[in-house]
Amino acid sequence: MRVLIVSYAFAPSIGGVETASQMLAEELQRRGHEVAVVTATECAAPPSFSYPVHFQPSPWRLLALHRWADVVLHNSMSLRFAWPLLLHPRKWAIVHTGDYRPGAIRRFAVNRAANITISPATAQTLPVPSIVIANAYRQSTFIHRNRGARDYQFGFVGRLVSDKGADNLLQALALLGQQGLRPRCAIIGAGPEEAALKSQAQLLNVDGQVDFLGPKRDADLAVALNDIDCLVVPSVWNEPFGIVALEGIACGCLVIGSQGGGLKDAIGACGLTYPNGDVAALAAAMRRVLDEPSLAATLRANAPAHLARHSPQAVVDAYLEVMQRA
Repeated sequence: MRVLIVSYAFAPSIGGVETASQMLAEELQRRGHEVAVVTATECAAPPSFSYPVHFQPSPWRLLALHRWADVVLHNSMSLRFAWPLLLHPRKWAIVHTGDYRPGAIRRFAVNRAANITISPATAQTLPVPSIVIANAYRQSTFIHRNRGARDYQFGFVGRLVSDKGADNLLQALALLGQQGLRPRCAIIGAGPEEAALKSQAQLLNVDGQVDFLGPKRDADLAVALNDIDCLVVPSVWNEPFGIVALEGIACGCLVIGSQGGGLKDAIGACGLTYPNGDVAALAAAMRRVLDEPSLAATLRANAPAHLARHSPQAVVDAYLEVMQRA
């Protein structure tokens, strides 16, 4: 089967859609399918992949790729790249990775495609039925290495933007400081809020316990996660899912995350959740992790069964079933 994956963002950009699209492409190719990727990502020096990746293709190239494909899979609907389907209808599946945005053209699209959502929370925003297929994580990269004591009690991984809530994590650390606790914390990522977060850490008097490690991906990120006891995902908006939670769990981290949206499904029984934006509740959950070793053991014991449902093999099995009957 020839599969054209349309991913509005793709590597070397870093994010959940990029990671999910790359894993889908790799697993489909491993099974003998022909794969090509189209993306809106700008890339002056494209990295090397084992399948063709077309960065901002011309209309003629886009048209040729649709003629070539048996199935077109949009990982997050991109109307900019959907028009060739009017000229060359193909089996079409759309993965909805966030809240559905209404509009006549979008309604037209979702009524003519097989619709996949990445969490029950995302499915609830869609005006048509969908099949829920949660995201996978890269098993070969994110592994618990059992190296003994970890350097950081807490850590954050993500873009340094206001929606991701890293400022709430700093505030929670300050609340723990008022209780005489000063755990070390790693902040992994980059973004427009980085300077403001560093200033906030100084104002809150937690800068001495917080290390800003910059962005990391793939094997480097896996190494960093193996140095963190508890990954905190403090998003203030409703995350559609949260692959980073799976990556942390696979590396032996507990996870504390906000409970809105689909993040709670990514965490499963391997961590704790709290109401979005509630800094006091976040600090209380962090205190529990510090104070209750038995809790950590219980949550970590749940990891193998949870992760098995998010292997690339299991997820692609579900995708192929949808694509074959799209």
